[in-house]
Amino acid sequence: MPSSVTLFSARPTFANRWRGALERNGLTLRSHSPSELGEVDIRDSVCIFDASPDSFDEDDLLTATGFARASGATAFVHGVAEDVVDELVAGCVIRTDADMERAALSIARRADVDRCRRFEFVTVAPGGNDVLAILGDGHSQLLKRPINASDDGTDVDTITLSDDATRASLGLASGAALEIHAINVMQAKTGVPGSIPIDGSRLGARLRELRLEAGLTQADVARRTGIHRPNIARVEAGRHTPSLETLSRLASAIGVPTTRVLSED
Repeated sequence: MPSSVTLFSARPTFANRWRGALERNGLTLRSHSPSELGEVDIRDSVCIFDASPDSFDEDDLLTATGFARASGATAFVHGVAEDVVDELVAGCVIRTDADMERAALSIARRADVDRCRRFEFVTVAPGGNDVLAILGDGHSQLLKRPINASDDGTDVDTITLSDDATRASLGLASGAALEIHAINVMQAKTGVPGSIPIDGSRLGARLRELRLEAGLTQADVARRTGIHRPNIARVEAGRHTPSLETLSRLASAIGVPTTRVLSED
């Protein structure tokens, strides 16, 4: 999970009102003036924008949140926001100081880029015997029965999540058992036919293959993405599996769509 959240405000005391709530949720705060927005790398980050007139007028706030959205950042707005800003930040508006603690918990959750690799909830879907899997990032997937070769189609009696919530074990009425993995559900929701399993070694090898086809070095990709070259080397070596956000940045730097990375074709 990213260790910091970036706040933009022209009010010197505004950051202090947030720091305690964020630190209680394992996050530190970086504070900048609104004029520094274009100078700070906010890609794939979490930002808080102070909606007070001292910091942003309506057009400036719209520009700031639109820029954050276009940069792949998750934006929160503290204060009163017009409808279009509310839509840009997907309703992440903190209207009063009393909501800061709850908002800090939500920010910590959204800052966790690995949440899409964990289950939030797995259950039998209403009105049938299919399985409904909900990931930690809020995406859901209806898994049609039979799910795999171990699934004999009998009723699901028990569902147990692993301690790290990356796997769910399903006990069937027949006594059979099957296991589903959050990372496979995440892969399925991309809608990529024939996509490769998102494990570190195969994904890293695929990225390296496409980078070499494009005639790029790791240093070239580092310059285009802002990701340090040693981190790119770790991904290509299979020692780290990137988030979908990071994967998208790497694919864009190589000059291919993310779906090309996930496909074996």
